[in-house]
Amino acid sequence: MADNLSFWDDCYAEGKTGWDRGEVHPALKQWLETGLLKPCTIIVPGCGRGYEVVELAKQGFHVTAVDFAAEPVRHVQRQLQPYPKTSQVVQESIFDYRPVQPVDVVYEQTCLCAIDPQLRTQYEQAVFNWLKPNGRLFILFAQTESPKGPPYGCDIEEMESTFLESRWQWPSDPPQQFSHPSGKLHELAYILKRKL
Repeated sequence: MADNLSFWDDCYAEGKTGWDRGEVHPALKQWLETGLLKPCTIIVPGCGRGYEVVELAKQGFHVTAVDFAAEPVRHVQRQLQPYPKTSQVVQESIFDYRPVQPVDVVYEQTCLCAIDPQLRTQYEQAVFNWLKPNGRLFILFAQTESPKGPPYGCDIEEMESTFLESRWQWPSDPPQQFSHPSGKLHELAYILKRKL
């Protein structure tokens, strides 16, 4: 269901967008303010209404936003009109999308927790292929007690078996936790590095 285009179109049409914070995620703000994330080439999968995409474009990033559903794509296209040379929006499944060339960074916020958990290995493969060697994945793993999704919980042990150490360098420091306005989940922020 969650990988069906009509499901997502209906969510936007009916206003069932509880994942939407309505503003830039505090983790992204922090990564930008501390200089951990500096202007580069970056992909934002499952961008939704694209608050982070617009902020990245404002900050001088060459950003590509990817989403399955038409409404958020149209919305982000309008928001990015001031940045035509450094930004683009692609309406496509993340499993079909292929960038022209690998990028420096992927920013993952709500895409992974929205797809069927059985597709997570395919997601990892896609992101790995989008990135340059030593490229970084800035990722927020959703933590939720609900067995039903979306959002589907991203248990860290499961994530470690999906983003394998043979392919990804995990940080040694514990992750920072961010509460979600819905009160139904929280997110753990990690920066993973793609190995050669």
